[in-house]
Amino acid sequence: MAPPRPLSAVETGRSLSYILVADALDECDDENNIRIIVQLLAKARSLERVRLRVFLTSRPEVPVRYGFFQIPNAEHQDFVLHNISPSTVNHDITLFFEYNLQLIAKERRLCADWPGTEIILQLVRRAYGLFIWAATASRFIHDGRWFANKRLETILASDSSSTTTAPEKHLDEIYTTVLKNSIHPNYTDGERKEYCETSKYILGSVVVLFSPLSACSLGKLLHATESVDQTLEDFHTILNVPEGKVDPLRLHHPSFRDFLLNKDRCSDTNFWVDEKQAHQILVDNCIKLIAISLTQDICGVGTPGRLVTDIPRSQVERSLPPELQYACVYWTQHLQKSCAQLNDNDQVHQFLQDHLLHWLEALGWIGKVPEGVHAIISLESFVSVSILLAL
Repeated sequence: MAPPRPLSAVETGRSLSYILVADALDECDDENNIRIIVQLLAKARSLERVRLRVFLTSRPEVPVRYGFFQIPNAEHQDFVLHNISPSTVNHDITLFFEYNLQLIAKERRLCADWPGTEIILQLVRRAYGLFIWAATASRFIHDGRWFANKRLETILASDSSSTTTAPEKHLDEIYTTVLKNSIHPNYTDGERKEYCETSKYILGSVVVLFSPLSACSLGKLLHATESVDQTLEDFHTILNVPEGKVDPLRLHHPSFRDFLLNKDRCSDTNFWVDEKQAHQILVDNCIKLIAISLTQDICGVGTPGRLVTDIPRSQVERSLPPELQYACVYWTQHLQKSCAQLNDNDQVHQFLQDHLLHWLEALGWIGKVPEGVHAIISLESFVSVSILLAL
């Protein structure tokens, strides 16, 4: 059956014009979906009654570049941000700082001309053409509240010696400043150590999740609800922490993930996250959550032959909340990323012996049976590799 084509079916006596904006296509989970999206959007030129303009942003990852390679050049126009004149970028960043710092000045009742033209020019030079640096710096200053001016001075005092430094280094400096500033100066050595370990534990989990979770669900998955809530309060500068309990946590920018997982960039060992270890932490927590939560007939329907479509979605979601669904779908992927070696009678072996059928049943209720089949195949391959490594 041919896929629906709603725009082509529009019946109107006049032409219609629409603009479709697709932001950050490179963050789509499935590479094949990226290619499909690009191909579908390219077909917009064939519409007769509707004029559709598509504005798409993306980092130049391979699936994106390949997708556009399949489209004739006449059907799309590329615009590379790195080719924009530095003077144009700096002008826009200047306006950005002027507007945001003016809002901060009004909120904190600072003088009308705070912080002054020269300070704004210094900030623009330190941004080195990176809007994400400017945005992160502005949030950092704003979140300082009474100490907004002090935070501004902290940024200006950081080591940013020359404009020849790679832009990445400038961004790393602002991330480092944000992380270090979260540590209260009155903490004892023991409290400082505990705070850093907890922050690394939670931030590391956030950046390696395969699908975003709400703060509530993340707390339940990590078995650390109170710690998650308290830690996130200190990191609104780099994380989008929604007020709603069910809305997912998101990074303000994916560059923070790259920074936190790179030991050369995040040189402070108090915060640098070992990616394999972070995945192992999630493996352990996923398996633990599944083991204590899943039982036979998890949705309590009583009759084995009942169809998923016959059961209210609300009933499934009560029995399988978001954190448990996440654990069921992604624990094997975290296991692979952890590069752990599997052994007889280890955690994974015991889990599969006790809960394999419960796990597969849960995947059936949430419509993820194909993912379960793929996970089992991946596990078989992973076990073979582990045995070879052990030999």
